[in-house]
Amino acid sequence: MTKKQAEEEAEGRLGRAAVIEAALQVLEERGLDGLSTRAVADRLGVRMNTVLWHVKTKARMLELMADAVLAGIRYDDLPAEPGSRARELAGRYRRALLAHRDGAALVTGTHPAEPHTLRFADRLVDALLRCGADEQRAAWTAWTISYFTLGLTQEEQSAPAPGDERLARAVTAGTHPALFSSLTHLGPESFEERFAFGLDAILSRAPR
Repeated sequence: MTKKQAEEEAEGRLGRAAVIEAALQVLEERGLDGLSTRAVADRLGVRMNTVLWHVKTKARMLELMADAVLAGIRYDDLPAEPGSRARELAGRYRRALLAHRDGAALVTGTHPAEPHTLRFADRLVDALLRCGADEQRAAWTAWTISYFTLGLTQEEQSAPAPGDERLARAVTAGTHPALFSSLTHLGPESFEERFAFGLDAILSRAPR
């Protein structure tokens, strides 16, 4: 079989779901900087135009990938109490992002009106409404939780490797005394605690 015949055979059985799955595999292997429609086409053994026929543009591919990341969120066994449910949903959102290399960076900046993204947003807003928040506060609190989680998780996924001393060398008692005094609380091992702290601060203002 020639290369052209192999490409044509692969293209004949290709669907959008397979394109997005391949794109996620490329993300795991190369990171977000190495992701391209060309790389996805190479992964599938097809021409780049075939990938674009399914996803139209790279931006659209990123939206579909972001929605696929949120497909990893489970909705079984959620707490009955709405405040605890909102907290658990936020935690599951963070874990879904962490399950993919550069997951938070991928999702940041996309606005997919797709099933998994909308399902998560609906469940989170519903929990906040049941906490006693009005519609505006519930929507804005859900937005705040989402972007707080994205920002912190993106930092976590791009954190320097253990042993990196750049921050320790740059921050001294003489140059940045306040920051120096709290530096031990900002290490890479504290992301879980920082997430819980930030979530507490946000949710404490949810019902009004």
